[in-house]
Amino acid sequence: MKDYFKVSTRTIVATGLGAALFMLLFMYVKVPSPIPETSLQTAYGLGAFFAVLFGPIAGGLIAFIGHALSDALQYGSPWWSWVIASGVCGFSYGLAYKKTGVEEGLFKGKSIVIFNVIQVVGNILAWVVVAPVLDILIYKEPVNLVFTQGIVAAAMNSVTVAIIGTLLLIAYGATKTKKGSLDKE
Repeated sequence: MKDYFKVSTRTIVATGLGAALFMLLFMYVKVPSPIPETSLQTAYGLGAFFAVLFGPIAGGLIAFIGHALSDALQYGSPWWSWVIASGVCGFSYGLAYKKTGVEEGLFKGKSIVIFNVIQVVGNILAWVVVAPVLDILIYKEPVNLVFTQGIVAAAMNSVTVAIIGTLLLIAYGATKTKKGSLDKE
């Protein structure tokens, strides 16, 4: 369990790079939905990729910092309820860190299912619970609107991560040498 929360120089560098890429994708590579202030965000697929490779701390910080910077640059200040929910989301993706076998080149069948179950649960927690509750508590937003936005965001982010995150992890896993694949001559 200690490995999940270990922070190294590698983790810090990955967090900085990941947050910058997350911010750019969050700002420029999105598809609007019919629900106000809710978009299909490709950034979560990339954030999930980094979270699985570097753990929940990196995943949470990448999504939190990337979302906060994006909001600050686009709107003048972050919408904290959703920034916090992004951090929760990224952290939850990182819980798949040691469960997928991607570093050993074993990201297939069972690992893909484990990753996607974790990310869907994380998206539901972040967008159907954390974001709407904080919207109500912090900004006094209407209950029916924030829960509708949260449900739509959870569904869209789950699909984005299932496609983009899974494909990135499959591609990355394919570059790794499988354990026991080298023979001694």
